[in-house]
Amino acid sequence: GITMVKKKICMLGSFAVGKTSLIQKFVTGIFSEKYFTTIGVKIDKKTVVTDGNQVELLLWDIYGEDKFQKVESSYLRGSSGYLLVIDGTRKETLDVALQLKERVEESIGNIPFIVIINKNDLKDDWEIDLDSVRKLFVDKAIVIESSAKTGENVEKVFEIIAKKVLE
Repeated sequence: GITMVKKKICMLGSFAVGKTSLIQKFVTGIFSEKYFTTIGVKIDKKTVVTDGNQVELLLWDIYGEDKFQKVESSYLRGSSGYLLVIDGTRKETLDVALQLKERVEESIGNIPFIVIINKNDLKDDWEIDLDSVRKLFVDKAIVIESSAKTGENVEKVFEIIAKKVLE
Protein backbone atom coordinates (compact mmCIF):
# COMPACT_ATOMS: atom_id res chain seq x y z
CA GLY A 1 0.00 0.00 0.00
CA ILE A 2 0.99 3.60 -0.42
CA THR A 3 2.16 5.21 2.76
CA MET A 4 2.02 8.94 3.33
CA VAL A 5 5.10 10.54 4.85
CA LYS A 6 5.36 14.14 5.99
CA LYS A 7 8.65 15.93 5.43
CA LYS A 8 9.60 19.45 6.43
CA ILE A 9 11.54 21.33 3.75
CA CYS A 10 12.95 24.81 4.36
CA MET A 11 13.27 27.42 1.62
CA LEU A 12 16.33 29.50 2.28
CA GLY A 13 17.90 32.40 0.43
CA SER A 14 18.42 36.13 0.40
CA PHE A 15 15.41 38.45 0.14
CA ALA A 16 13.67 38.70 -3.24
CA VAL A 17 15.33 35.65 -4.77
CA GLY A 18 11.93 34.07 -5.44
CA LYS A 19 11.41 31.64 -2.55
CA THR A 20 7.75 32.59 -2.13
CA SER A 21 7.16 32.70 -5.90
CA LEU A 22 8.59 29.21 -6.34
CA ILE A 23 6.33 27.82 -3.62
CA GLN A 24 3.30 29.65 -5.03
CA LYS A 25 3.98 28.35 -8.52
CA PHE A 26 4.45 24.81 -7.22
CA VAL A 27 1.46 24.76 -4.88
CA THR A 28 -1.08 26.79 -6.87
CA GLY A 29 0.38 26.95 -10.39
CA ILE A 30 0.20 30.75 -10.28
CA PHE A 31 3.05 33.22 -10.62
CA SER A 32 2.38 36.70 -9.34
CA GLU A 33 4.39 39.83 -10.13
CA LYS A 34 3.27 41.23 -6.77
CA TYR A 35 6.11 41.20 -4.30
CA PHE A 36 5.36 40.44 -0.68
CA THR A 37 8.05 40.25 1.94
CA THR A 38 7.50 37.16 4.02
CA ILE A 39 7.41 38.03 7.68
CA GLY A 40 8.71 35.32 9.96
CA VAL A 41 7.72 32.08 8.36
CA LYS A 42 4.92 30.96 6.09
CA ILE A 43 4.03 27.29 5.72
CA ASP A 44 2.48 25.70 2.65
CA LYS A 45 2.04 22.05 1.84
CA LYS A 46 1.73 19.90 -1.19
CA THR A 47 1.87 16.17 -1.77
CA VAL A 48 4.16 14.67 -4.38
CA VAL A 49 4.46 11.06 -5.42
CA THR A 50 7.97 9.72 -5.82
CA ASP A 51 8.88 6.07 -6.41
CA GLY A 52 5.36 5.07 -5.43
CA ASN A 53 5.53 6.92 -2.11
CA GLN A 54 3.29 9.83 -1.25
CA VAL A 55 5.27 12.58 0.40
CA GLU A 56 3.54 15.54 1.94
CA LEU A 57 6.02 18.37 1.74
CA LEU A 58 5.64 20.97 4.47
CA LEU A 59 7.28 23.97 2.86
CA TRP A 60 8.68 26.49 5.31
CA ASP A 61 9.21 29.79 3.55
CA ILE A 62 11.68 31.55 5.81
CA TYR A 63 11.92 35.31 5.77
CA GLY A 64 15.17 36.70 4.32
CA GLU A 65 15.55 39.68 6.61
CA ASP A 66 18.97 41.01 5.67
CA LYS A 67 22.05 39.98 3.84
CA PHE A 68 23.30 37.88 6.72
CA GLN A 69 19.94 36.25 7.27
CA LYS A 70 20.06 35.37 10.91
CA VAL A 71 17.88 32.35 10.44
CA GLU A 72 16.56 31.09 13.77
CA SER A 73 17.69 27.58 14.63
CA SER A 74 14.16 26.94 15.84
CA TYR A 75 12.89 27.39 12.26
CA LEU A 76 15.36 24.85 10.96
CA ARG A 77 14.71 22.14 13.55
CA GLY A 78 12.99 19.04 12.24
CA SER A 79 13.84 19.75 8.61
CA SER A 80 14.45 16.77 6.35
CA GLY A 81 15.95 18.89 3.61
CA TYR A 82 16.15 22.40 2.24
CA LEU A 83 16.17 24.39 -0.97
CA LEU A 84 18.81 27.06 -1.24
CA VAL A 85 17.58 29.73 -3.64
CA ILE A 86 19.84 32.11 -5.53
CA ASP A 87 18.82 34.93 -7.86
CA GLY A 88 20.85 34.52 -11.06
CA THR A 89 20.77 38.28 -11.62
CA ARG A 90 22.34 39.14 -8.23
CA LYS A 91 25.76 37.67 -7.50
CA GLU A 92 25.58 38.61 -3.81
CA THR A 93 22.69 36.18 -3.32
CA LEU A 94 25.20 33.40 -4.00
CA ASP A 95 27.36 34.53 -1.07
CA VAL A 96 24.27 34.59 1.14
CA ALA A 97 23.40 31.06 0.04
CA LEU A 98 26.87 29.81 0.99
CA GLN A 99 26.54 31.44 4.43
CA LEU A 100 23.09 29.94 4.89
CA LYS A 101 24.38 26.46 4.07
CA GLU A 102 27.00 26.87 6.82
CA ARG A 103 24.32 28.12 9.19
CA VAL A 104 22.16 25.04 8.55
CA GLU A 105 25.10 22.71 9.03
CA GLU A 106 26.03 24.38 12.34
CA SER A 107 22.42 24.19 13.52
CA ILE A 108 21.21 20.79 12.36
CA GLY A 109 24.06 19.08 10.53
CA ASN A 110 24.22 17.77 6.98
CA ILE A 111 20.83 17.15 5.43
CA PRO A 112 19.87 16.89 1.75
CA PHE A 113 19.61 20.15 -0.16
CA ILE A 114 19.29 21.46 -3.68
CA VAL A 115 20.67 24.73 -4.97
CA ILE A 116 18.25 26.59 -7.22
CA ILE A 117 19.38 29.42 -9.45
CA ASN A 118 16.10 31.18 -10.03
CA LYS A 119 15.06 33.79 -12.62
CA ASN A 120 16.11 31.76 -15.63
CA ASP A 121 13.69 33.90 -17.66
CA LEU A 122 16.14 36.82 -17.18
CA LYS A 123 19.20 34.92 -18.45
CA ASP A 124 20.65 37.99 -20.22
CA ASP A 125 20.99 39.73 -16.87
CA TRP A 126 22.65 36.86 -15.03
CA GLU A 127 25.78 37.67 -13.03
CA ILE A 128 26.59 34.02 -12.29
CA ASP A 129 26.62 30.77 -14.20
CA LEU A 130 25.83 27.17 -13.43
CA ASP A 131 29.41 25.89 -13.54
CA SER A 132 30.85 28.45 -11.16
CA VAL A 133 28.01 27.79 -8.72
CA ARG A 134 28.58 24.02 -8.96
CA LYS A 135 32.27 24.49 -8.11
CA LEU A 136 31.41 26.39 -4.92
CA PHE A 137 29.13 23.70 -3.60
CA VAL A 138 31.21 20.62 -3.03
CA ASP A 139 29.81 17.13 -2.35
CA LYS A 140 28.24 16.90 -5.82
CA ALA A 141 25.46 19.26 -4.87
CA ILE A 142 22.53 19.31 -7.25
CA VAL A 143 22.30 22.75 -8.86
CA ILE A 144 19.23 23.46 -10.97
CA GLU A 145 18.22 26.55 -12.93
CA SER A 146 14.58 27.49 -12.61
CA SER A 147 12.03 30.18 -13.27
CA ALA A 148 9.09 30.74 -10.96
CA LYS A 149 7.69 32.90 -13.74
CA THR A 150 7.68 30.38 -16.59
CA GLY A 151 7.49 27.40 -14.26
CA GLU A 152 10.65 25.91 -15.70
CA ASN A 153 11.96 23.09 -13.46
CA VAL A 154 9.71 24.13 -10.57
CA GLU A 155 7.93 20.77 -10.25
CA LYS A 156 11.21 18.98 -10.87
CA VAL A 157 12.99 20.69 -7.97
CA PHE A 158 10.36 19.64 -5.45
CA GLU A 159 10.25 16.12 -6.84
CA ILE A 160 14.01 15.78 -6.50
CA ILE A 161 14.08 17.03 -2.91
CA ALA A 162 11.21 14.67 -2.05
CA LYS A 163 13.21 11.77 -3.50
CA LYS A 164 16.38 12.82 -1.67
CA VAL A 165 14.76 13.11 1.75
CA LEU A 166 13.39 9.57 1.39
CA GLU A 167 16.80 8.06 0.57
